[in-house]
Amino acid sequence: MTEDINENKNISVYARSEISLESDPLEEIFALNLGDFISEHLISDELVQKISKSNVSKLDSLKKQLKELISIYSIDNTLKILGFSDNEDYIVYNAIAKTIKQMLEIDACHIFLAREHAMGYDTTTNDLLLVGSSLSFYNDIYEVGIGYKIGDFSYVSKAFNEEKEVKIPDVDKDEHFRPILMLSEDKVVSYLAVPMFNNMEKVGVIVVENYTKKRLSKEFIELLTVTARLFATSMSLKKLTEEADKLINQEDVKVSELQNKRAELTALIGDLSGEQQWFVENLAKAVDAKSSFKRDYSREVANLAREISTEIGLNEKTKDLIYYAALLRNIGKITLPEELFNKKEKLSNEDWEQLQNHPNVGVSILMSINFLSEVVPYINYHKERWDGTGEPEGLKGRSIPLGCRIIAVADAYCAMTTERKYRPAMESEKALEVIKSEAGTKWDPEMVDFLVELKNKK
Repeated sequence: MTEDINENKNISVYARSEISLESDPLEEIFALNLGDFISEHLISDELVQKISKSNVSKLDSLKKQLKELISIYSIDNTLKILGFSDNEDYIVYNAIAKTIKQMLEIDACHIFLAREHAMGYDTTTNDLLLVGSSLSFYNDIYEVGIGYKIGDFSYVSKAFNEEKEVKIPDVDKDEHFRPILMLSEDKVVSYLAVPMFNNMEKVGVIVVENYTKKRLSKEFIELLTVTARLFATSMSLKKLTEEADKLINQEDVKVSELQNKRAELTALIGDLSGEQQWFVENLAKAVDAKSSFKRDYSREVANLAREISTEIGLNEKTKDLIYYAALLRNIGKITLPEELFNKKEKLSNEDWEQLQNHPNVGVSILMSINFLSEVVPYINYHKERWDGTGEPEGLKGRSIPLGCRIIAVADAYCAMTTERKYRPAMESEKALEVIKSEAGTKWDPEMVDFLVELKNKK
């Protein structure tokens, strides 16, 4: 078996599983209780070689595995992105719409779901139902009954059916735009409908609107697109976990039925993993777009932080968490007005207060992004200093989380070697000299040594 595995190193572990267990390609993963891992790259060849078949009956084993997947990827664990704050669906959807409005600095956001995902809120015969809005309604949003028929012409239906975004820069020049007055669409100047879909199904549409000629940046449109995709996959995963739960409790369920459902779940979980990373990277791009930093600055910091983590010898999971934390260390900026970062005149006291508090804003956002909850400490304390004079808690020395100390050094180096409006970029050698001179005060001396050693290799 070892020779076969070595000959197929470039093949996915899921595919190579067939070599080990021809009758059940996913069994090797669950035999070692690896069902809680999101990405298959976390499963090494060594683990594949060590796996043996379980003595537990196939049926009981499959039920146990599905229960584990359901507990890990239930709605509470997968749908807590952006503004999710309550289990009541209408509050969740409204919160998402309001968060998107705030992040993109638009005037309105509306969320439409296909009837099968609208969770019983079908007071009309429409196929696409309004389930969330950044606007406030006097009545319950579901009593209003706003929505669209899939067969009727509307830009929401068009985006849904074609799985493509519909962008109207000036609705006054578009003869097909039909405003819904209850959504204040008579005020709309520019309009964008982004479909929520994944490899399995269509879920709904997110609509964003502006009442002026303001245009969304490329980075913000990409962020909205990945948010829609992540939302759709989470919704599909929710539906699959519910189906799996019912299947487990059927007395006459067959092994093949459980295997098929498990295969669907693991495939969707794999999609979710990729979309989560895509979401984080696009969120970082949107933050950079609002600041005076060059594009992809956050990615440079994150890549350097990962390189330092590798130099130290940290495990893959820790390196991933530090990478994400470095990408999102300035996440609070996404909720602050763009003008604040581009001001050339002196900032007011209110401006300073907003800027100084932005890490706290970022932490509150990250706390609601469930799959990123582990990076919060790295974000929260990356402004601490080795001598204990930093923020927000004044942590000192090794009491500062290791990830924070790594990110701080990486951020300092990238900041010094990046050109800014008010100064040219430093040469690498000069930046390293400055950082070394501040080791033991601002930075962890050991992390500085790792940085210097890393840069001297290049």
